[in-house]
Amino acid sequence: MAQSGISELLQQLEQVLLGKPRQIRLALACILARGHLLIEDLPGMGKTSISHGIAQSLGLSYQRIQFTSDMLPADILGVSIFDKHQAQFIFHPGPIFKQMILADEINRASPKTQSALLEAMAEQQISVDGITHRLPNPFFVIATQNPTDQSGTFPLPESQLDRFMMRLSIGYPSHDAELAMLKSNHNHLTLDQLPQCLTPLALMQLQEQCDKVSASDALLNYILALVNFSRSQSDSVGLSPRATKALLQAAKAWAFLEGRHYLVPEDVQAVFCCVAEHRLRTSSQLQGEALSERILASVNPIM
Repeated sequence: MAQSGISELLQQLEQVLLGKPRQIRLALACILARGHLLIEDLPGMGKTSISHGIAQSLGLSYQRIQFTSDMLPADILGVSIFDKHQAQFIFHPGPIFKQMILADEINRASPKTQSALLEAMAEQQISVDGITHRLPNPFFVIATQNPTDQSGTFPLPESQLDRFMMRLSIGYPSHDAELAMLKSNHNHLTLDQLPQCLTPLALMQLQEQCDKVSASDALLNYILALVNFSRSQSDSVGLSPRATKALLQAAKAWAFLEGRHYLVPEDVQAVFCCVAEHRLRTSSQLQGEALSERILASVNPIM
């Protein structure tokens, strides 16, 4: 039943984002691993469509927040307004109180506004005027950002990047996929009419099944070898313990999508670059993506 629901979900999402089955599978693995997802690409590549499609297909309450340079934290979290009839401040929740948040063009907001998401992403709660408010369960943030060389962007700090389990880049579609898109009569307005493949409760049950995917000591040592190799590079800052846990959880979700209840090295390799590349900071011209590939190629699994 679970695998049939996942297969239906994958097939539906592949109709939303044509020609990108691997990116869709990685995004779903991130959701199953209870992670937040960062999608970096040029405008018009389908970042918003895939986010809305996932929320609609999973039956999650959804809110798109367009980040701008003049946005304030209260525009996201909410604000307390004094009610003269009750003689007290009443909290008015912001758009963050949805199960799936699309933080669109997050790097166009100021660092102060970007940081408003930190507590929500790490602890599934927010604090306003000294009062803690719990966020719904499940809760996910899918953030999109434009390339940092474009005008009007504020680079995400390392602490913010580390909150995202995965970073994806969609890229241009193939010739056949773009031709199919031109011939199709569908458009983004039909996303609201996508049939629901799974319920939020079913999603949480699938997440629990992902947690139960087993990993041998040899497999865990392979993950640690990758992480330790990243820390031994003199030209970069290595992966954090949070990244180590994220790598294991993402690999378990990938194995579950492959229909297995145990990990193999190929599961770790499939998700490693997406988990690692946005966390690696180098002092050379080597980009995080190239460095993550170098780490993966340098460490052999010992099984």
